[in-house]
Amino acid sequence: MKPDYQETSSRQFSDSQEGSSRLVVDSQEEASRFLPHYQEISSRLFAHYPELKCALNFRNPYELLVASRLSAQCTDKRVNIVCEELFRRWPTPEALARANLSDVESVVRPCGLYRMKSKDIVAMAKMLEQRGIPDTLEGFLELPGVGRKIANLLMGELYDAPGVIVADTHCIRLSNRLGLVKNTKDPLKVEMALRKIVPPQESMRFCHALVHHGRECCDARKPRCEECFLQDLCKEYVTKDR
Repeated sequence: MKPDYQETSSRQFSDSQEGSSRLVVDSQEEASRFLPHYQEISSRLFAHYPELKCALNFRNPYELLVASRLSAQCTDKRVNIVCEELFRRWPTPEALARANLSDVESVVRPCGLYRMKSKDIVAMAKMLEQRGIPDTLEGFLELPGVGRKIANLLMGELYDAPGVIVADTHCIRLSNRLGLVKNTKDPLKVEMALRKIVPPQESMRFCHALVHHGRECCDARKPRCEECFLQDLCKEYVTKDR
């Protein structure tokens, strides 16, 4: 028989010190205890968003690398528009490596932080020209402007690597609200906590689902809680005064 998630959520998400710490995933034993909570969340997300894919448009690893770097503090929609012109002018790492930096800046400008981003992608292109596309997390982390979030995305999208967690702004916000992590905005802590409870084979799918739900419903400033199909599983909703 299906458990009563409204009842269990209210109990798990009580405002007491004991209740508020119960979904802190700091051990494999703790992860096993609360796996049903994740499973119910993920099953609803996967049913609601059956077609999940990366929001960045790309045709090859080079394009995903560049688009990922440009996406920092910029919408994926804007990045996709900018990249159409960028890849028309510099379709390969070799072409971008030889580009005039000021020309690249003029194209990248709408993405914000354009000077640093332009410098990074040109330097990245030069490294790709010499070394080729990395095939390990460590290899991606050596590229200019690539942190763990981007490196995990690349490993998952390009190599179907199991167990990757892309701790972007949507992942961090929703994981906290749903009670999968406890009051932390630290991307590494969120990544490590989710690795303990998200089955490796569905980690990328789950991260994409969080992005879709974050955009459609669980907005950072004005979440549409009354419309949300995860309402009864949400720590923030269950415990807030209404």
